[in-house]
Amino acid sequence: MVYALAATTLTLATPATADALPADALPRAAETPAVSSGSSGVIVANRGREMLGLEVTEANKVVVRLPRAEVGQGITTAVAMMIAEELDARLADVEIPLADADPRLENQFTGGSSSVSSLYDPARRLAATARARLVTAAARQWKVPARTLRTHDTTVVAPDGRTATFGSLSAAAARLRHADVPAWPKPASRHTVIGHPTTRIDARDIVTGKATYAGDLHVAGALPTVVARPPTLGGKVSALDAAAARALPGVRAVVRVPGGVAVVAESFHHAFRARDALRITWTPGPLAALSDTAIRSRLRAAVPDLAAPPHGSRQVQGEFEFAFVSHAPMEVLTAIADVREHRAELWFSSQSPGYAQAEIAATVGLPESAVKVHVVRGGGSFGRRLNHDAALEAALISKKAHLPVKLMWSRNDDMRHGRMRPASHHLIRASHKDGRVVAFAHHMASVNESAGSGVATTARQHPRAPRPGAAAPLPSNEGLYNFGSVKGDWGGIELAMPLGAWRSVDSGTSRTAEEIVVDEVARSLRRDPVAFRRTTLRSKSVRAVLDKVAAAGRWGRELPAGHGQGVAVHEEYGSCVAALAEIDASDPAHPRVTRVVMAADVGTVVNPRGLDAQLMGAAIDGISTILRAGLHIDRGAVREGSFSDFHYARQRHSPWHFEAHLMPSTEEPGGAGELGVPAAAGAVANAYARATGRSPRRFPLTF
Repeated sequence: MVYALAATTLTLATPATADALPADALPRAAETPAVSSGSSGVIVANRGREMLGLEVTEANKVVVRLPRAEVGQGITTAVAMMIAEELDARLADVEIPLADADPRLENQFTGGSSSVSSLYDPARRLAATARARLVTAAARQWKVPARTLRTHDTTVVAPDGRTATFGSLSAAAARLRHADVPAWPKPASRHTVIGHPTTRIDARDIVTGKATYAGDLHVAGALPTVVARPPTLGGKVSALDAAAARALPGVRAVVRVPGGVAVVAESFHHAFRARDALRITWTPGPLAALSDTAIRSRLRAAVPDLAAPPHGSRQVQGEFEFAFVSHAPMEVLTAIADVREHRAELWFSSQSPGYAQAEIAATVGLPESAVKVHVVRGGGSFGRRLNHDAALEAALISKKAHLPVKLMWSRNDDMRHGRMRPASHHLIRASHKDGRVVAFAHHMASVNESAGSGVATTARQHPRAPRPGAAAPLPSNEGLYNFGSVKGDWGGIELAMPLGAWRSVDSGTSRTAEEIVVDEVARSLRRDPVAFRRTTLRSKSVRAVLDKVAAAGRWGRELPAGHGQGVAVHEEYGSCVAALAEIDASDPAHPRVTRVVMAADVGTVVNPRGLDAQLMGAAIDGISTILRAGLHIDRGAVREGSFSDFHYARQRHSPWHFEAHLMPSTEEPGGAGELGVPAAAGAVANAYARATGRSPRRFPLTF
């Protein structure tokens, strides 16, 4: 349902959960729900799950305030393409600012690879309705039938050549109660924008430095702020001497917060100098006696035992360890907070601004309505900005210091005290008989966040437990493969350490381990890994992407000694993907991925260029976490503190050749942002195994 709202310019709003209606079924402006205006004049109405507002300004700009976070994934470009397609507007005339936190919105969450799929219908319906009203306004102005008019380049065109910009018709369109032409979105056969490779609308701003991140903002009175943090996770201040720090020039305040001691100064230079001058005695955190070896031992003990295998079957079994991993977005966490007695205002990048707003309000003791959260673009996330640690801390510092603050977490702060992907241990057993897998069990344990000191737990039917499955000819459970009786179980240990969802969440470890075992089952059965997968995969779409990478990557071609190919597949978010990797492991201690080929079926692709970039990023993530990148825990402290020792893939570790193949589809869009990581990781691990003859079990391999 799309609403036309009373305004001086054409403004529309829509909730995604309602079905599209013909233009003449739209409610009148007087019948619309209560409205409120944002700072740009965009009007937001209704309390639908996906409320989008569209305004056509007198300057002929189309403005859609987006209830999602732009963190480099290109969602603003994808939505701009949807709007431009249905409105027949120039892409350059479409502006997609980010919406402030709004408690009326049911879904202002950026995650789960859901943004394109959740916005595809409402964005197109909104733009189609706006177009119908603009055409109607022009027809009545020119006194011609609306059906004789067409739209092009943000303009209405009459048969006699007369033109009118959308902006010049905006006020008249806003006064209309009904449109004289249908407001249905176009069929895919008429798309001229959606599905065509498009450069990001913010690309020039990013490369020229014009794009604004939290660190670029200048909020009146907001002073640079940093925090001195404990040497161990969860350490506390037991004694503080701040005299020397307070005496330094430029220092405005020193305050204690749960995470350490904050210094507010006139510049970050002054703030860092004063932070280093603080004399702090720290109480060790609850994990001070714990290191990697003990954590791995606890995880292994927490994995539930496997049941007896089917009688007469042979077993392929493996145990796999995955290290903690930092999100490490290129832009460090920054938050600006201005907390007063009766109100608070914050600026930061957030994938969950509604949750952040509520938690900030509770933390500083204000009603939620008194807290305003402005969502700023983020320089990367990979799940890190689902949490709002920096914003909460900035709000507390501002309240205690009675000053607006601009808090920056250094790279060291986030690596050693920020959120990380939990370590996990996996036990997988495939049972085969008469050339077929008849049972598959995947039991695992992961570290869970707790305020306690560490207690072993088990949880049956974990909601994200791996579910390898089956299809004909054997009866089987639901899942990716036809693997007979499939079982999964989950356990864990609770540790007082900050954990967070990392790109692809559980699938990045679980599917990777499973794909390694699939290769080993094929080897045990003396089958080619691609041929074996083709006969056991349940989905035609997954077989199709596997066939695509096998053909494009020339699977099975002769390679030099110490080199190898590997494949892996994954299905999630209503999409599927396959990856083929080639690796040079002639020096097994320093392997180098030389080639990656990926193929994905994500339904309708809005921006092929954006999807190519997502798959390329997934390949780099897979290479990094399999070969090089992990965090060590040494006596309750994270050892790594920067990119100098957290070894994410650099240019010299990236493949010389990368190609992505996007499968044609007329289905609704699926998810893509996290999809490629498990397949890329599995393909790299399998390539290493084939190149070296070694079965990888601990990741990263060079940890």
